[in-house]
Amino acid sequence: MDTPATTVTTWSLEQTSSADLRPASAPDGDDVRIVRAEVPSPEFSRFLYTAVGGDISWTDRLVLSPDQWREQLEQPGVETWVAYEKGTPAGYVELRAQDEGVVEILYFGLIPAFRGRRIGGHLLTYGTARAWDLAERWEGLAPTKRVWLHTCSKDGPHAMDNYLKRGFRLFDTQVSTG
Repeated sequence: MDTPATTVTTWSLEQTSSADLRPASAPDGDDVRIVRAEVPSPEFSRFLYTAVGGDISWTDRLVLSPDQWREQLEQPGVETWVAYEKGTPAGYVELRAQDEGVVEILYFGLIPAFRGRRIGGHLLTYGTARAWDLAERWEGLAPTKRVWLHTCSKDGPHAMDNYLKRGFRLFDTQVSTG
């Protein structure tokens, strides 16, 4: 039996100046902290990836061996920032420096139990700000001139709205059937 084709729309968004960032307010109280995971850990990164993306069909990294995962995490200009609520991982943002001052927000999201609690806007604000100042933490990287990301129709229902509210602008749309 053939499975029906699924149409997926992928949107690419960008900021071209740090002044484009429109910050979200932090969640009430001091219960949410965002910390850089400075020790590359394939196991921890895989946990975050599957915990955030499991219900929205993230699969591209599942084929990676621990060594391949570590190789990606150890590249200059790759950073993982983790949001914790009361000590529990709530979500993460992974940044990757590219050529000529471009930084991609490669992965971003919240674990399902933490969605809808105003953590996502705060984490995206913080992660985007860290993309803009990435070169300050990595010797030899060009200063950031552009931050970009992509999202798709399989991502959470609030993803696109969060990106637009943080000042990202749409620059490309692709539709694929698979």
